[in-house]
Amino acid sequence: MNTYIKKTALLPLLVITGMAYASMSGNSIDKNRTADKEINGEPLESNVQETPDLKFKDEYGKTISLKSLKGKVVFINLWATWCPPCVHEMPSINELRKTFKDNEDLVFLMVDVDGDIEKSKKWMESKKFDLPVHVPDSEIPRDLFTGSIPTTIIVDKENNIVGRQVGGADYSSKEVIDLMTKLLNEK
Repeated sequence: MNTYIKKTALLPLLVITGMAYASMSGNSIDKNRTADKEINGEPLESNVQETPDLKFKDEYGKTISLKSLKGKVVFINLWATWCPPCVHEMPSINELRKTFKDNEDLVFLMVDVDGDIEKSKKWMESKKFDLPVHVPDSEIPRDLFTGSIPTTIIVDKENNIVGRQVGGADYSSKEVIDLMTKLLNEK
């Protein structure tokens, strides 16, 4: 494994963002939103940012809006088939999905930023990943996606962004499973 991918995989697992946005929009910081105070040895800040109504198109051309997914936890991964860190983290995302395969309250949106859904769908099939491919169907605000991939965004049942990771990570780790379990168990 090359050094770049090793370092990328060791990045803090979830970097919670939006403190300034949250304070400007009136959202408060909730210290109880995460499963642990640290993930991969890095301090985990906890805050909540309201999610804009992002829209994505699935392989059948159906548009899915985040607002329509209120009541579910949403795992959004912005990626491309040609991106080494994206490819490197994909098996861990597939494992995370397998861990929660029977939970209908967790939605995975694997968003190909190149917009080539057929190419990304064939790539997923060739790797034998069970991950649904989508493409953007609305603009993604710059404070959520600066163009760096992979970028992962986790949205809680109330449609609030509770986690954002820029760069590759291990999503099959105990810390992530605990975080997703906690989010899924919230009313």
